[in-house]
Amino acid sequence: MPVGSRVRRVAVIAAPPVSMFNLAIPEMLFGKVEIDGGPGYETVICAPDPGPVTTTGGLDLVVPHGLEAVEGADTVILAGSGAYEDPDPRVLDVLRASAGDGKRIASICTGAFALAEAGLLDGRAATTYWAYRPLLAARHPAVDLQDDVLFVQDGPVLTSSGYAAGIDLCLHVIRTDHGAAVANAVARLALVAPVRPGGQTQFTQTPLPPERGVSFADTRAWAMEHLDEPLGLTDLARHAGVSVRTLSRRFLAETGVSPLQWLLHQRVERAKELLETTSLAMDRVARASGLGSADSLRQHVLRRTGLTPSAYRSSFNRLTRAVAP
Repeated sequence: MPVGSRVRRVAVIAAPPVSMFNLAIPEMLFGKVEIDGGPGYETVICAPDPGPVTTTGGLDLVVPHGLEAVEGADTVILAGSGAYEDPDPRVLDVLRASAGDGKRIASICTGAFALAEAGLLDGRAATTYWAYRPLLAARHPAVDLQDDVLFVQDGPVLTSSGYAAGIDLCLHVIRTDHGAAVANAVARLALVAPVRPGGQTQFTQTPLPPERGVSFADTRAWAMEHLDEPLGLTDLARHAGVSVRTLSRRFLAETGVSPLQWLLHQRVERAKELLETTSLAMDRVARASGLGSADSLRQHVLRRTGLTPSAYRSSFNRLTRAVAP
């Protein structure tokens, strides 16, 4: 979606019983987006029956808007309960109508079941909370269910796995609409991890106890300050004071990705930020992000975004484009 100054409307459906945590994620993150001195999003929470809505914690949440609020939305998000619930037929009708209107539709946690019941996931890649993945697979065999990922986007439909992965999905939406710099700024304001790729594992096996107090947070912070250097496993291990084997094993346990996967992802994100916020030549962007050459920059940015670096800059750099009316 092209960047512009228009405020995008996000309708979040609270189908009871709803998880208050899942419901709060979109409002918290989209509410922190500021574009050209004004809000980037308007977030509206709605329910099949306006008024008190039961939550999974047993409390009633007052939702003033009915499902008619979805009509003017650009994006529709269904917040799940963390368990399986039979979807409200009225919600299914709204989801189908929204899909027919070309709206972007997303689910958090077990909200994917409603999307599947509405037929929106047939033939699409999707995910849900890992504990309910077998049930979704059994009930909806036409869904291309992705194992052990944080979130999946297939065309205009996005699904996330359980709870906190909804944060990653919403940041991905913000990054898609407004670029990496805006999404990372929102993540910093919300004190959450700015970049977790959708393909990152939902969870790892119970992490081993820290060996001699080893944690790689400091090493990751150090690497972020040296992305323009030719870092490798040996460099990371040396900084952490462990062997390469220990680094590889424990880094995966801490982050869900290998050290080199994490490093490449951070380099591409740095390149995207530089494309958005500077007018540096492509070879300088490549060197500053540690991707080496303009050809390598093109390859990785195109693979991650579907755009060449020049097209990405044209879409997201506020120094080189006019703000759309």
